Formats: sequence, structure tokens, C-alpha cells
Amino acid sequence: MLRLNTSRSRHAARLGQALLLAACLHVAPALAASCPALLDRSVPRLQDEKPQNLCQYAGKVVLVVNTASYCGFTPQYKGLEALYKRFQPRGLVVLGFPTNDFGAQEPGSNKDIAAFCENTFGVQFPMFAKTTVKGASIDPLFAELSKRSGKTPGWNFHKYLIDREGATVRSYSSMVDPQDRALVEEIERLLDSK
Repeated sequence: MLRLNTSRSRHAARLGQALLLAACLHVAPALAASCPALLDRSVPRLQDEKPQNLCQYAGKVVLVVNTASYCGFTPQYKGLEALYKRFQPRGLVVLGFPTNDFGAQEPGSNKDIAAFCENTFGVQFPMFAKTTVKGASIDPLFAELSKRSGKTPGWNFHKYLIDREGATVRSYSSMVDPQDRALVEEIERLLDSK
């Protein structure tokens, strides 16, 4: 009797795996087709440098920010986290990209930066490995954001707001606080347009 149940369990497990694989194969092309070119790239996660495909944020309103731990604008982490918590249920994601491009204000390792963000500001929004956001070695994502918006980051905490389709990119300088009324209203407008 035990053999019969074990045999049935194995058969059910194989059937379940086959159905799951078939479902994944059916869904995967649809997901790939719906990923905007702007997000169709892989970048290393801050905490462990494991590659993350930005297609996972397709269909969301995305706020991309280049960050630094030792900048006069560093307290903006608090406002960015507040935006993320407030609007995440409606489809906003904030993506942080630390950079040492401005005033050498991000000298630490990726692990140091991750610890600082979590321990100092309780950052929960996705953060990625140190990135070059200007110059000859500019990261391809930031090159495309700069091209589409017509603005390259001038300092830390420059912001790019991307619509759900990944087509429209708006640029906001470091001087624009994450809680700025015009920025928040634009986020809400993009969240409401589907």
C-alpha cells in the first residue's frame, strides 16, 4: 500500500511540475513582449550583487534616483522611502542607484552602502550596485534616461520618472525634494493613467 501511495505521489508531483513548466513557457513570452526596451536590462542588486532584470518592474510607474551616502541631499532617502510606501500599492517603484560620480560622496562598498541605507533610513525600496551615471563610462540605463529626458544628472539624487509603458521619462533635479507637490502630483497622474 505504501508503494502505491508513493507511486501516486511521484506521479502527481511530476504532473504538477509538467503543468507548472507549461504555464511558465506560456507566460514567459508574454512577459518578455510586454517589457519596455528601457527596462529590458539586468543590473546587480546592491546587497549581494546578484543580477536583477528590470523587466520585473514593467507596467509600474518607476522613479529612478542616483544616490550617495555622504551628500547634503542624503536625507532625501527618507522622502523616497515615504513615497515608495505610500504609492507602492498603486504601482510605484523607486529604484536607487548609488554613485561616486559627484564629489566622491559614495566611497564605500556595496555592502557598506546597503547597511547604511537600511540602518540609517530604513530603505526598503530596491537598490542596485554602484553605478556610473555620467561621462564616458555612463551606465546604459542612465545613458538612455539622459537621452530620453534631455538631462544628465548634475549631482546626487537626480530623479527620473518613467510612465507605466516605459515611454515617457521626466527629469527632476537634486533640488526637487521627493515630497515636492509637483512631483507627487505627476506620480499620481501617471499612476491613475492605465
